[in-house]
Amino acid sequence: MIGNDWDEKLKIIWQSEGFKKFLTIIDKEYATKTIFPPKDYIFNALKLTPYANTKVVIVGQDPYHGTGEAHGLSFSVQEGIKIPPSLQNIFKELKDDLNIPIANSGDLTKWGKEGVLMLNAVLTVVKDTPASHRNLGWERLTDYIIKILNQKKEPVVFILWGKFAKEKAKYITNPWHLIISSAHPSPFSAHSGFFGSRPFSKTNAFLKQNNLKEIDWNLNTK
Repeated sequence: MIGNDWDEKLKIIWQSEGFKKFLTIIDKEYATKTIFPPKDYIFNALKLTPYANTKVVIVGQDPYHGTGEAHGLSFSVQEGIKIPPSLQNIFKELKDDLNIPIANSGDLTKWGKEGVLMLNAVLTVVKDTPASHRNLGWERLTDYIIKILNQKKEPVVFILWGKFAKEKAKYITNPWHLIISSAHPSPFSAHSGFFGSRPFSKTNAFLKQNNLKEIDWNLNTK
């Protein structure tokens, strides 16, 4: 399914009858409606950031629902697409936090390669219909992913923005991990605790404290 160590970690899911039936439902959705991201991009976050490399997890809700936007990474849009308001606010906080210039592109692939797993709780969406695949079945997979990341012996930073992401906190029980939670970066809530929360510097301070390489959050460098 993925092509890296996630396949072994998620083997119990891939081989289950319930997941096979669920994939049949997803296939039918793609066959009868316009669904995002493109089918080949559904598992991009897992493909880009192997289990062994995951140091940080940024949990999103579901993919962007506009044409050409979603490509399988939470909060990220494909190269050349206008940067959505939530991501603009993430970039503003990054600038205030670490004085990193605001990026021209909303493609967060570089963060994935740095060890940041950008995981949406729901991995697909119907065009122009946010949360349309919520409770369809993806949550069982993504909850399990959080649970097995919680089992990692190496410390992991879980960044939970907004009520939906904070629901995942109950699966993060091992005390050596760090949970950073705040309001969602959406324009509707960013001023209620997201701005000024300094998640990027807090993440790097924690990684450094645990002798792990810090994340290079600067999207303007190769």
